[in-house]
Amino acid sequence: MEIASQMILFANVVDHGSFSATARSLGVSPSAVSKQIGHLEDRLGVRLLNRSTRRVSMTAEGQSFYERCAVIAAGVSEAEALAVSMGKRPQGALRIVSTVAFAKSQLMPLLPAFVARYPDLRMILEVTDRSVDLAISDYDLAIRFTEQVKDESVVQRKIAANTRVICAAPSYLAQHGTPRAPDELSRHNCLRVSTVEHWNDWRFTGAGGERVIRAAGNFEANSADTVYHATLAGLGIARLSTYLVGADLAAGRLVRLFPDHVQQNGAILAVYSDRRNLSPKVRVFIDFLVEQFTPVPPWEQAVDVA
Repeated sequence: MEIASQMILFANVVDHGSFSATARSLGVSPSAVSKQIGHLEDRLGVRLLNRSTRRVSMTAEGQSFYERCAVIAAGVSEAEALAVSMGKRPQGALRIVSTVAFAKSQLMPLLPAFVARYPDLRMILEVTDRSVDLAISDYDLAIRFTEQVKDESVVQRKIAANTRVICAAPSYLAQHGTPRAPDELSRHNCLRVSTVEHWNDWRFTGAGGERVIRAAGNFEANSADTVYHATLAGLGIARLSTYLVGADLAAGRLVRLFPDHVQQNGAILAVYSDRRNLSPKVRVFIDFLVEQFTPVPPWEQAVDVA
C-alpha cells in the first residue's frame, strides 16, 4: 500500500477508535488494518499508536502526524463526493438562512436565474440577523458575515468582500451639517446595529494609527436593513456595507462621508457544517453565488468605493 493510502487508513483508525471498527467500515479484517499501520510505523520509524485489546490511542508523534493525515483524508473524501455529485441532478428542498439585508438586496434578484437553471430544486429561504447554530438546525447553508461566525467547526467559503462605508442622507446633512473628521461624529446621531455589538465600533486608520469611534445615538435596530432605511429617511449617520448602499451612493440618495476611510477586513460567507458530504444542491448554489459575486461584486461596479 502506498504511503498516501496508509495515511488515510491511519486517520480512519484514529477516527473510529479501533482496528476492528475501521475494518468493519472498510470491509476488511482487523489484522489487515493492523498490518498496514505497522508498515506505516516501520516506514516512518516512529510509533504512532498505543494498542490495547479494545481501543487504540495516539502517541505524541501520532497526534502530530494525524493532523496532516486528517487533512489529506478529508480532501480525498471531498474530491470523491464532488466526482459523484457531478453525475447527479440537484433536486429536493434547499434550505438557506441569510441575513435580512443581503437576502432582500442581493439574493432575491438572483433567484429566478438560479431556479431556471435547476428547476428540480425547491428553495426555502429564512431571513434573520440572529446567530444560527447549523449543527442543531435543518439549514443546508447560511449566508453570514465574518463577524457572525463563531463556530470554528463549520466550513466557510468566501463569496464576496464586504466593504463598509460611513454615509448619510442629504436631508440629514442639510439639517445637522457634514462632519469633516471622525472626531466630529460625537456631535451627530450615529445609528447602531444591536445584533453584533462590535459592529458599532467604527474604525478609522490615519497617520496616527487606528482610532475606534463607538457609534452612539437615539436609534438602533436588530437588522442592518432597518438601519439602512433609517439612514435613507434622514435619521442619522450609519456605517453600512456597499452591497446595500452602492446604488444609493451612485444616485445621490446617500452621501459617503470620510472617503479616505474604508473598512475592508470582512467577507460575506457561505457557511455549512460538513465538508465531507456536501450535497450537489448546496454545491451548485455556492458555485452560483461565487460566479455572480466574483471577482468584482456588481454593487461595487456601480460606484467607486475603494
